[in-house]
Amino acid sequence: MAPAASARAAPSPAKAAPATGLAARAWWPWAKRVALWVFLCGVAWLIVRQARTIEWDEVLDALRALPVALVAGAALMAACSFALYTTFDLLGRHLTGHRLRAPTVMGVAFISYAFNLNFGSLVGGVAFRYRLYSRLGLRASDITRVLGFSMLTNWIGYLVVAGLAFALSPLALPPEWRIDSGGLRILGRVLVAVGIAYLALCAFAGGRSLSVRGHVLEVPSLRMGLVQMGLSMANWSLMGAIVWLLLQGRVDYPQVLAVLLVAAVAGVITHVPAGLGVLEAVFVALLSHQVAQGPLLGALLAYRAVYYLLPLVVAVLLYGVTEYRARHARHRAKT
Repeated sequence: MAPAASARAAPSPAKAAPATGLAARAWWPWAKRVALWVFLCGVAWLIVRQARTIEWDEVLDALRALPVALVAGAALMAACSFALYTTFDLLGRHLTGHRLRAPTVMGVAFISYAFNLNFGSLVGGVAFRYRLYSRLGLRASDITRVLGFSMLTNWIGYLVVAGLAFALSPLALPPEWRIDSGGLRILGRVLVAVGIAYLALCAFAGGRSLSVRGHVLEVPSLRMGLVQMGLSMANWSLMGAIVWLLLQGRVDYPQVLAVLLVAAVAGVITHVPAGLGVLEAVFVALLSHQVAQGPLLGALLAYRAVYYLLPLVVAVLLYGVTEYRARHARHRAKT
């Protein structure tokens, strides 16, 4: 009987394989966390290193030297950019068929976007949309679809704009980096190909639902896909134009746009609220060999003022009005 018991105790090769798979799955999340922390530490080191070498008096002087009319023009362009972004939620309204009025939807999108930029996507893009839309009577399933479609619209346009910027006008990297632009051109072509593949999916599977890892995704029509891409591309291009305007043409527009797109991804990866320090670090790293740090950082501070802080002030006021109206409506319903 002892040999039989021993045979039963010995694991078979078929049972050993899943254990190896489980070990691999347990190892991978830790590897991603380590890689993320290494990246975060690298960004933090870069920010601190650059901050200690900056002549802040020169930065403030450059900020004060910006013409008022120029800053006002940048603020007007920022308002146009926010208006473009709010149309992403209008596309979600068309997709879901909910009956909230267009100004109401645009107001929710504006508030969410302003808080998203300053406090991160979980606070602004997600939490505020769910809170405001639910108070307006939207079902959770519809809110999720609007949110997901808005995010898709934003990033599908990003892919194409970044792809064109990298493929047609690669960044003029600092000489000490000793890296040519060939890699950026290849990356740009890949990104454009992804955008074209999305439109092809819309053309051949528009109106259908796809299941990806248990999540059901609705494929929009080709017409809707083109509208998505066009609005988002216009928004990203306008954001680059704001920075270019504040730099007063010291750097070619395609270069400024490409750096802004790199900084946007770096800010998302690091999860730093408002990309604080990340935006500046990327611009200094990639453009300081073309523009002095004083004027460069002065322009970026002005950009933060017109694109982050001023909309946030407006969003806080709008949110306060929205909350007051919601409470007043609940009070009237009870009485």
